[in-house]
Parts: sequence; C-alpha cells; structure tokens
Amino acid sequence: MRAVFQRLILPASRACRGNTQIGNAKKAVNFVRNAMSESGSSGFDSPRLVTKKVLAKLQREGDGAAVRRSIGRSELRSLDPFLMLDEFSVSAPGGFPDHPHRGFETVTYMLEGSFTHQDFAGHNGTIQTGDVQWMTAGRGIIHSEMPAGQGVQRGLQLWINLSSEYKMIEPGYQELLSSDIKTAENDGVEVRIIAGESMGVESPVYTRTPTMYLDFTMQPRTQFHQPIPETWNAFIYIIEGEGVFGVPNSSPIAAHHTVVLGPGEGMSAWNRSSSKPLRFVLIAGQPLNQPVVQHGPFVMNTEAEIHQAIEDYHNSRNGFEMAKYWRSQ
Repeated sequence: MRAVFQRLILPASRACRGNTQIGNAKKAVNFVRNAMSESGSSGFDSPRLVTKKVLAKLQREGDGAAVRRSIGRSELRSLDPFLMLDEFSVSAPGGFPDHPHRGFETVTYMLEGSFTHQDFAGHNGTIQTGDVQWMTAGRGIIHSEMPAGQGVQRGLQLWINLSSEYKMIEPGYQELLSSDIKTAENDGVEVRIIAGESMGVESPVYTRTPTMYLDFTMQPRTQFHQPIPETWNAFIYIIEGEGVFGVPNSSPIAAHHTVVLGPGEGMSAWNRSSSKPLRFVLIAGQPLNQPVVQHGPFVMNTEAEIHQAIEDYHNSRNGFEMAKYWRSQ
C-alpha cells in the first residue's frame, strides 16, 4: 500500500508516541483498583489501561482507494514497532498500483472480498476473506495490490518496523489461508490467532519483530482477559460494535477507533451490549527502541540510508534491479 512521500524522523527516545501517556496510566492505578472493587475484577492485578484513542478518519490513498488511517497520522505518528494501520475499502478499477517498499513488513488481513498481489520478483497471488499475507519488504520490493472481486473489498494493512539488522534482508512472504488460521473459543469469545498465542493456541507465523496479532469476536454480555508481555506496546482496533477496555466501568469505545493500551499485564475487554457482537483486533509488539527515519514507503534508521534508498530505487540497484523493466499486469 502506498503512503504519501513525507519525511518523518523519530529518535529512539520518541519512536513510540503512545508511551507519553504511560505516566498518567501509572497515576491511575489507585483509581483502577477502586473501580475494580465496585464493578468486578479486571482479570489482572495490573491491567493495561486505555491511554489514548484515535478515530481512524477516511482519506484518499493509492488510485481511487479510501483508507481509515489511525497509526501514521499526526495524532498517533507511530507506536514502536508499528508504523501505520489502515482499514482500506477499494472497488475496481481503484487500488494500489505499482509502488516500492524498503525496511519493514506489511501485514494484509482481508475482512471482506479479495485482493490480488504481484511483485517484480514474479510472486503473485490472490488473498480472500479471512486470508493473511505477511510480506517482508527487506532491502526492496516493488508490487501492486488491486481488488480482485466485485463490489467493495475491505481489509486491514499494518506496517511493522524491522530492526536495523533485518532492514536489508531479501524480501519474503508468509501467506495463510483463512482455513489455516488457528482459532479458539471460550464462553462466547472467539479468537483467530494470526500471530502469537491466545487461549493456549499458538500461531505458526514467524515474526522477526516479535508480534501478537489476534482477531476477537465477543458475543453480547461477555468479557475476556488476554495476557500481553509486559515490555511490549499494544493497541486495539475496533472493527465492529462497541467495547469497554481496561476497567469494567470505562466508557464504551465505538468502531473505527484505535485504542492504545498503557503498561500492565494484559488486555481486559467487555462487550456490554445486550444484542450486538464486538469485533476487534489486538496487536502488540516488542519495541525496537531504534531511530526511525521514514520517507513514504522507505523506513530506515538514518537520513543517509533514506537518501540511499531513494537513489537505489531511481537507479534500479541494490534490491531494485527489476524496477526499470517490470510493470504489473
């Protein structure tokens, strides 16, 4: 997926804007304990509280595509190791024609419809509803992402930063059919385990940047408590319905919001609705704590590396050798 060519420089100490809320979250511990005693247990001695919520607003991207972007906008520039989150809605002939990437990974999760992917190394394929493509751009890739079905095609695309030691590795893919994604269910809560572990079930996906990616559907009047490694950053994106997160008496948060969670042992979620399900993804990752310099689809650690990426792309070298000759069909 293409991104506007704008310069972003984040030193390691600021690579996670969400962490600016951590102090406030810690100050709220006594309030949380009182709230739990009044409204029932959160499931953790130290639950992760909501430190920020960002409405993913519609904007135009690619060629005639609409995306709801939350991470990657001014309100939430990044959340180490995550660089961008889009919920995309595309109808043919729109889409995301040929564009480059270097230095990170993209995870495309189809919510509805199908998308066809082609790249300059000869890889091509179509992912359908519920399928996942986990692409490592590494040292460089040029590809296209275009709708393959009738009507609106919907999905999520997440950008995950790579550590400096992996930014120039060869590109690669992990692709999961919907039927191959492991699921678990307990007391009206179902989870699809794209990466990481939930309810004792573990995904086979290998994540160079350690990552958890879980798709929850909670039936009315249910709750769930998901452990998260305490050193990781975590957020929720609400796909459908309204959810309560952190402590039981928090205000419900509606669909299309990204909810940043503060420090703690794990996520606590409640669906207070009497009739409507709640669907959201929980995404967490180990922060890299490295400088981030971004210029559109190139994400490196220094300005010099960004200049090199731009030169390599325009001169068809160092990973972009096929750029001069390849066009998607």
